Amino acid sequence: MSAELRLATQNLPKMGYLDLEVDPTLDLVAEINRLKKERNAVILAHYYQESEIQDVADYIGDSLGLSQQAAQTDADIIVFAGVHFMAETAKMLSPRKKVLLPDLKAGCSLADSCPAPVFRKFKEKYPGHIVVSYINCTAELKTLTDICCTSTNARHIIDSIPPDQPIIFAPDVNLGRWLVKETGRDMVLWNGSCMVHEIFSHEKIAKLRVKHPAAAFIAHPECESHILDIADHVGSTSSLLRFTRDSQYQEFIVATEPGIIHQMQKASPGKTFIPAPPNNACACNECPHMKRNTMEKLYLCMEHEMPEITLPDWVIEQGVASIDRMLEISRKAGL
Repeated sequence: MSAELRLATQNLPKMGYLDLEVDPTLDLVAEINRLKKERNAVILAHYYQESEIQDVADYIGDSLGLSQQAAQTDADIIVFAGVHFMAETAKMLSPRKKVLLPDLKAGCSLADSCPAPVFRKFKEKYPGHIVVSYINCTAELKTLTDICCTSTNARHIIDSIPPDQPIIFAPDVNLGRWLVKETGRDMVLWNGSCMVHEIFSHEKIAKLRVKHPAAAFIAHPECESHILDIADHVGSTSSLLRFTRDSQYQEFIVATEPGIIHQMQKASPGKTFIPAPPNNACACNECPHMKRNTMEKLYLCMEHEMPEITLPDWVIEQGVASIDRMLEISRKAGL
């Protein structure tokens, strides 16, 4: 091990990634493809990643699709171009595989909004309730969860629970409110949220719709209810992508993290996609955690096989059941 690599490894807990110089003349796409073959590795990338990472990935998807792919892959190494809870989910589903995350500090504001020790005390106040947790939560929170869900399968999960069974829904209060409205179920909601989906401006979107009267306004259910109420279509990231591909609309105002627009443009090159504006002048509709991953960090993590995601055995054993139940319900629903 070189002195530079030794120092970068020592600094990994502080930095979150291998802080090494990458030769600017290196063909990163070619190098990453070489490493995939040499390491028998698969790259799973979320739709919110930078377009260059999406283009080099073996599978691109939303939380449900990525979970399904993580469970099915026969690769020795799973490289997760996403955020921390996604890589944790992959490790829980494939505990004997090596799971890498380009930057350990690629976290999630929604997952952070629901610390497991605090939620445990919250749960104790509602005995007899079943816990459904949005998959955007920590591995430890999954140990306190009966069934996970994604925005794709959330309605199916809720509908699969007997009507007389009380439910706690965590951690996303906006998704929970949307589910209450859609399913008619009265659920106890944990008050968590995603910083990206809470930033969209109703006023600016209204002005944008006046400017683009032929455009469809589409939104992710993590957005606040006043945004969802004016949307032409509400759905998961994959649902939004399908809607733009299959509908007759030629213009779309998109209220979710704008990384998805790359796939929308690839699927419908003749259509126009406008990212919904945030309520200030910054690029706050971009997830800063998702954007921590870069091609350089992806290359370095594959070259040196770190940083690696590890979880205590008890977390895997107690948490994986909630994901398995979700995947089973999704299979039965044909998702």
